[in-house]
Formats: sequence, C-alpha cells, structure tokens
Amino acid sequence: MRGQRLRRSDCSGPGLRRVRRGRGFGYREEDGQSVQDPEVLERLRGLAVPPAWRDVWICADPWGHLQATGIDAAGRKQYLYHPRWRERKDREKFERMVRFARRLPRLRRRLATELQGTEPTRDRVLACAVRLLDVGLFRVGGEQYAEEDHGVGLATIRKDHVSFRGDAIVFDYPAKGGVRRVQSIEDPLSRELVRSLRRRRRGGSQLLAYREGRSWVPVRSDDINDFLGREAGEGFTAKDFRTWNATVLAAASLAAGGREAATPAARRRAINQAVRVVATTLGNTPAVARRAYIDPRVLDRYLSGWTIAGALDGVKEIQPADDRGRARLERAVLDLLADERSSPALVRE
Repeated sequence: MRGQRLRRSDCSGPGLRRVRRGRGFGYREEDGQSVQDPEVLERLRGLAVPPAWRDVWICADPWGHLQATGIDAAGRKQYLYHPRWRERKDREKFERMVRFARRLPRLRRRLATELQGTEPTRDRVLACAVRLLDVGLFRVGGEQYAEEDHGVGLATIRKDHVSFRGDAIVFDYPAKGGVRRVQSIEDPLSRELVRSLRRRRRGGSQLLAYREGRSWVPVRSDDINDFLGREAGEGFTAKDFRTWNATVLAAASLAAGGREAATPAARRRAINQAVRVVATTLGNTPAVARRAYIDPRVLDRYLSGWTIAGALDGVKEIQPADDRGRARLERAVLDLLADERSSPALVRE
C-alpha cells in the first residue's frame, strides 16, 4: 500500500492503551474493551514499544504519522513515528544538511573575523562557541540537559573541565549519560579566548561567559543556536554541525580504509568500521550514529563502488582546525551526495 497517505495523529486524543498482562502486555480500546483482532494485535506488537515505557498511548490508525508515545524510565516523554514519516523527515534533514554545508565557508570566515578581537564581547564568545561546535563536534547541551541526563554539553562546560597541553585545549567532562569524555582540540582561532575565559576569576564556574559592562553573563544554549541561526541563516542549529561532520567523517573513513574491500561482505565490514569511527568521535552508539547522523547516500555510493578517494590523494591527515583541508574534503562529499561522477575527487574502486 505504497500509495496510502499518512494522516496527522494527536496523542492528546483518543487512542489505544497498553496494559500489563502477566509477563507481557495487552491492549485496550478507548472504551476499555480488550483488543482482540489478530491483525490489529500484530500491528501493535510490531511497533516494539519498549517494555519500560509507562502510560503508553497508541494511535488506532495504522497510517497516523505518530504511532505511539510513552514515558521512559527517566521520566521523559518519548515518541514512535510511522516509518514513512521518519523516512520523509530524514530526507528533509539531510537536504537541510547539504544547504548548511554550502554556507559553512562563509560562516567560518565570519567566525575567524570575530575571533580576531581582544575583548570577551557577546559576539566574540558566541563565535568561539560556534567554532568549538565546528571543530569539536560537541553537543550544545543546556541546563535542562545537564539536570535530566547528568551530562554536560558545550553550553554548560565548566572552567575546571578545561586544561591546556602544549597547543591543545583539553576538554575532560561528563558527556551524555554521565560518561566521561576527553577531547583534545588544536585550534589557534579559539585557543587564546578559551584560555582567557578559563583563567578569569569572576563570572561563575561556567567556561562560556561574556562581559557586559562590569558583569559576566553566562552563555545559554539558546544564545549559541540563535547566533548560529543568525549568521548561517535558515535557523540552523548545533545539531547540523554534528550531522554534517559525521557524514564527512564517514565518507573519509570509507575512502581511506575501504579501498581494499573487494567483496560485498568486505564492503559491509568497511561500513561497520566507518560507523564505529563516527560513533566514537560523536560519543554515540554505532546504531545512533548510523541512523541519525550519517547521510545514507554516502553508504549507498560506497556499496556502488564510489568514494572521495581523489580528495585524499597525497593527504596523510586533515586536522579539524585545518579549514582549507576540510573545505577540500567537504566539496568532495557534496559531489558524492550529488552523484557528480565527473568530479576529480570521486573515484570508483
């Protein structure tokens, strides 16, 4: 039924309810009657709503865009969408990512100009934050994120999470889920401002703060995203950096490490390895990295034999703060996504 259209569903309206029954679950209609229809039961079980969810609501319409909601073990409301809806949203996300990538060169020039200042003004500190998102692949985080997840993002990193080792800025902090994360970044553009913010004696424990008169104002996650949206346009946010950088890293890993993969099985192994590299860099699981951050076109092109190996010729390693080297790599990835097979950066293995 590929032609069937999705319909908007509302979890505040009528729906089915999941109830505990022995070691498993049963389902009730809005009027309290048990669901008995075998086809309906098969659909409900096929949704694979996590057993730990409570207060589960399920859409009675199999073509509702939102299929189920529930409260997870941490007390957060979670949502399960129709696969067709997720496919559409993923396409939109990755097309948005391409538009974001095309604006990056101009944005980086703007950040470099702003960071040449000497005072910790609002725009200079926010430019530093966006620069760190670009080269460090941080989550932006926020106060609620820190409270709910026991993790720290860029907006809530403290001064004592930061140290310096030679030319490198070292961030050592509890990331998502409270898991310790250590990142070392060599970036001349942001280093001196980060050093100055780390050394300041006033303005609280938070690293990112700006001077306003005689006071220090802590940076919030909304400030960072608002600045990024203003400078890059289209309301782009910190997550667009992670999606784009994950896609570029996957393409580079496949081009560098997957050249010898001559069989379909070897190519699948190379993809799994590239996904693990991305997951480690992002601080995610491989499943999340592949599902949410890597544009599937990169993997599809690789399975068809195409990589960005031409952009890596003569290059040993491209550092995150090497804007010129990254731009070369990123242009190649844009060509790969557009299937521009005449591009000298693309090679068929």
